[in-house]
Amino acid sequence: MPFYRMGDLPQGSSKVGPAVSHATAGELMKVGWVIYPQGDGPPPHFHPNEEQYILMLEGKMNMICGEEIREIGPGDLVHIPRNTRHGIHITEGPAKFFAVKSPAGDGTLDQDYNKASDADEVTQRLKD
Repeated sequence: MPFYRMGDLPQGSSKVGPAVSHATAGELMKVGWVIYPQGDGPPPHFHPNEEQYILMLEGKMNMICGEEIREIGPGDLVHIPRNTRHGIHITEGPAKFFAVKSPAGDGTLDQDYNKASDADEVTQRLKD
C-alpha cells in the first residue's frame, strides 16, 4: 500500500540509544521518524552502506557531519553521504526528525550503524 499515517508505522527502539523510531521500507529505500529526549543522541557513527537524509521536525540539536558542526532545528534538511561520520546532541527536546535511507536493507533505521573511533571526543564537542 502506498499510503501511510506516521502514527501507524511499526515502532521499534534503537539499539544505540533511547530513541524511539517508526519505520517502513520500500524496494530501494527506508523511511521513518525518530524521537530523542533532550540531552541525548547516538554516539558519532558512520554508515558504510547507506546514504541518508534527515529533516528536522521539532526540537534542536547540535550535529556534526564530516568535520562541520551546526545547530539544526525545524525545517533543516541534512544530507549524510555513505561513510560520513555524523552524530547529534539534543539541545532542545524532545527532538523529532524524519529520516530517509538507501538502500532499504532490512528496514530498520540503525541497521548499518558503526561507531566512530573518536566518538567520545566528538560527543564532548557536541555538548560544549
